[in-house]
Amino acid sequence: MQAVHFGAGNIGRGFIGAVLSDAGYQVTFVDVNDEVISALKERAGTPSELHLPLMNLLTFKVQLNSRDEQEQVIRAIANAQIITTAVGPNILPHIAPLIAKGLGQRDGHTPVNIIACENAIRATSTLKGHVVEYLSEGERRTLEGTVGFLDAAVDRIVPNVQQKDALAVTVEPFFEWVVEDRALVGDDVELGEAILVPDLDSYIDRKLFTVNTGHAVAAYAGFHAGKERILDALQVEAIEANVRAALHETAQVLVKDYGFEKEAHMQYVERIIERFKNPFLEDTVARVGRGPIRKLGSDDRLVKPARVLAEKGEVPHQLIASICQALFFRAEGDAESEELEQLVQQYGAYEAFLHVSGLDGEHPLAALVRERLEQEK
Repeated sequence: MQAVHFGAGNIGRGFIGAVLSDAGYQVTFVDVNDEVISALKERAGTPSELHLPLMNLLTFKVQLNSRDEQEQVIRAIANAQIITTAVGPNILPHIAPLIAKGLGQRDGHTPVNIIACENAIRATSTLKGHVVEYLSEGERRTLEGTVGFLDAAVDRIVPNVQQKDALAVTVEPFFEWVVEDRALVGDDVELGEAILVPDLDSYIDRKLFTVNTGHAVAAYAGFHAGKERILDALQVEAIEANVRAALHETAQVLVKDYGFEKEAHMQYVERIIERFKNPFLEDTVARVGRGPIRKLGSDDRLVKPARVLAEKGEVPHQLIASICQALFFRAEGDAESEELEQLVQQYGAYEAFLHVSGLDGEHPLAALVRERLEQEK
């Protein structure tokens, strides 16, 4: 079985490529990083994946084609059963033409499934929109029913740890790759340890309201406590309690509105907290907290669950506290935190919150945030 994966970075090699390799695929990596490209070529056909703390050593064979070898990439796409990406959402438009060229050379009979494994909601649907722009009407008809674009949610912490070996990557033992199978084409498609579900939305929000919310709460509390690493922050008893309290609040939404079984979900919550405390993962408060404007959006990790609860007449005390902490988060070199600082200085914290969250001042959460900010003056 053949798989093509765009993005030979830490997620590609330490997560998606590894899962596909374990499932029996020969993985072809496509990337533009010259150092990684050269290292992978030197080890073509030999084990090349290293450094998975607290796990057995994972190895898999790779064959690499870079962006400069487009004809080889096109042939690989034309013969693949699975195409995946982990390049960053903003790169998807740039790889779409190459994917379209490869699809255009397929026979129209052999199925292929495409999965964008990005930190963005329904990234595969986004990629599909870009790819079809480069397909002719005839190619679209030929490929109809044999190309599946499957949305997915991915979860594995892969910190940016400096390694002497260009191919070494440190990852946590836990991972979750949830794939929506409604658009799946072909029979007996092998995706290894991926979880196939009919509807992805509930799993997207489960991750958002648990992993992303918990990480954000730890980061913003850790920043105000002067901690450099997430691990250091969680060694403060009060901060760990804050994280757990926030995740109990988001659990109310996930159990009542999404139908997750309460006991199983609370076990998931505890597992997530233990992941954050993994001593092998050198995740920093600055990295996790950066981009506070995006993270304070109305549909993101803090505001969305908080507004859902507020709309029901409930007061999510910890989520509100974390929202207020996020308004004053600063990280060197982070454009969003610098912009947020200017907004707070110019308009005040409450007006800055309304601006970045997009909430109307009449929303019940807005009143709760304003009350909290006034208490903290």
